[in-house]
Amino acid sequence: MGIEDFGGGQTAQADVLVVTTNDVPGHRVTQVIGEVFGLTVRSRHLGSQIGAGLKSMIGGELKGLTKTLVETRNQAMERLVEQARARGANAVLMMRFDVSEAADVGTEVCAYGTAAVISKE
Repeated sequence: MGIEDFGGGQTAQADVLVVTTNDVPGHRVTQVIGEVFGLTVRSRHLGSQIGAGLKSMIGGELKGLTKTLVETRNQAMERLVEQARARGANAVLMMRFDVSEAADVGTEVCAYGTAAVISKE
């Protein structure tokens, strides 16, 4: 597995820029649309649970769970971008992730931020 299996983020050609900052250097916010989010809930399958349990006894990274979490975060990001695009935004500012347990059956991942329209200064 290469580093690309454990990373996320956007492609360089993304039409909706997602940043964790309040602003984008060289751009100005021309319209604030409001909060947008992308949500997904993933259950863990039995094989990964058993493998994680065994691995936790000897220590080390749980690569299967790490990869699943990356995929889950990427799906939440995709949904965030889809919602922002549908509302007419070309940027999401102050993007954050929230991760929590969902009724003991899976992991909930929510990507959220402020949809906005930005333009170059």
